[in-house]
Amino acid sequence: MPRHASRAAGARVRTVKARELIYGLHAVTALLEGGGTVHALWVLDSRRDERLVRVAELAQKAGVKLLRVPRTELDRLTDGARHQGVAAEAEGAELRDEGGLMPLLDKLHEPPFLLVLDGVQDPHNLGACLRSANAAGVHAVIAPKDRSAGLTAVARKVASGAAEMTPFFQVTNLARTLRDLKERNIWFVGLAGEADQSVYELDLKGPLGIVMGAEGEGMRRLTKEHCDFLAKLPMAGSVESLNVSVATGVALFEALRQRQPKKK
Repeated sequence: MPRHASRAAGARVRTVKARELIYGLHAVTALLEGGGTVHALWVLDSRRDERLVRVAELAQKAGVKLLRVPRTELDRLTDGARHQGVAAEAEGAELRDEGGLMPLLDKLHEPPFLLVLDGVQDPHNLGACLRSANAAGVHAVIAPKDRSAGLTAVARKVASGAAEMTPFFQVTNLARTLRDLKERNIWFVGLAGEADQSVYELDLKGPLGIVMGAEGEGMRRLTKEHCDFLAKLPMAGSVESLNVSVATGVALFEALRQRQPKKK
């Protein structure tokens, strides 16, 4: 594959933090393990299993006061969500914009591996994509700020801790960001049902970004034009497509398979 010669100039890093309610065992545990700032922590008073004991230990280590409350109080705090017996008011993971993306890439000691989500709007899908991205070793997930799901409490819970561990960047102009990344020799493979070749036929090693489109609509025209290759997942059954989070997992783990060192 040919490589682009020039490099995009790094922009000023800007991050924003906001207090929010985070719930679910994986999300809260990851928050505490990662040293996140927790202002309040509630746990179910009738539950004393090993996983909640771990949360209590982490809270004590971090100097966070733990409040044991009845289920009705946790249900009220989380608006009836599946909280798994724990909730925290905290400064969540940093809300990163495009200014922090290039500095992150500069620190890598291996070829970049990125996931681009072009307009995924369901927070459940975003959370599942973040979880798969973390499991596959993706260095960053990128999405446009407009008409895309953000890191809501639902997305964080579905991500099972991945939202606190995998950098998530929301950019103002996705096409421009892709162009800047291409100048850093990163190749982009977009998944599209109309593609002629399978994702299994492509070389997914080296600097790479996997691009996924929105639920139902797929990638926007400009996003598709900035992809170096389009590929599809072969479908052997009667269904025409997969849920975006499922398709993301398949594509990412094919890339991971190819990128892992071969055993001698």
